[in-house]
Amino acid sequence: MKLRSSIVGILALSLIAVTGCGGAEETTTKASAGGSTLEKTTINIGTIPVVDTAPLQIAVEKGLFKAEGLDVKLTTLAGGAEAIPKLKGGDLDVSFGNYVSFFSAAAKGALDLKIVSDGFQSAPKTHTIMVAKDSPIQTVADLKGKTIAVNTKRNISTLLIRVAAKANNFDLDEDKNFVEFPFPEMEGVLKAGTADAIQPVEPFGTFIGQNIGARVVWDTSQGPTADFPIAGYAATSEFVKANPNTVAAFQRAMTKAMELAADRATVVAIIPKYTTIKPEAAASLAIGGFPTTLNATRLQRVADTMHEYGLLTETLNVQDLIAAPSGK
Repeated sequence: MKLRSSIVGILALSLIAVTGCGGAEETTTKASAGGSTLEKTTINIGTIPVVDTAPLQIAVEKGLFKAEGLDVKLTTLAGGAEAIPKLKGGDLDVSFGNYVSFFSAAAKGALDLKIVSDGFQSAPKTHTIMVAKDSPIQTVADLKGKTIAVNTKRNISTLLIRVAAKANNFDLDEDKNFVEFPFPEMEGVLKAGTADAIQPVEPFGTFIGQNIGARVVWDTSQGPTADFPIAGYAATSEFVKANPNTVAAFQRAMTKAMELAADRATVVAIIPKYTTIKPEAAASLAIGGFPTTLNATRLQRVADTMHEYGLLTETLNVQDLIAAPSGK
């Protein structure tokens, strides 16, 4: 069956309300599976209804948080940038977000944060550059001097595209070559010719290709950005310091969920339960990787690339931002 999705339907993906399990907030009563008393048993987690957060949803559905003594409340965010003020203001205890946003906030002093869990890394077709079916653009080299639509400038999308440009011996300017459009609007952007190319993420890339025949001219998950760390989960340093056992319990649950997410069928089955994506559509999506360990060396790739392309004015030592698992 040919898959179709309207702009309204796709837009609903980013607005859908996602709920988790939870009750009244508690502080110091339960013991985790690790044997330690939890400082806080009810935690508020920010999430986005995209493929990247499948392990979080698996942890809720499979009772992995509950097994650790945690009651989890999920708050749906419109985008990763929303996580920064909500973490800082205490509305969220932990939040999903992309590493470029987290590292930028840390470097600028906007938020004293710790990365508590890895989340998602790129894989073939998860982050592509697409053009209209009848576009004269055939390769990434043809993007020189062109305009590319991204969801946010100076963030993960422009970073991946600029690395691709440099690999093909030309540069792209953050202000001159990029325009901002929400992912749900990118199909219309190509149809109207508002931009020469777009950089969608899943499920939008798959749907746009099916709906209007848009072509992939470059897959960013290759060369310098192959298996690139995209997103993870962060908390404030204050929260991590005050709640070490609670953080450790969260990390154990997420590690188990990441391991389960290594099975594509498990991920495909959970996606329709927290998004508007139909089961048959979920089966066709490109799905990235879900790292089971929080590795500073891997994440340093992001910070170093950000510095190289001017998104960080100084080098950033990612190891200082890692909340290392306690091992309990």
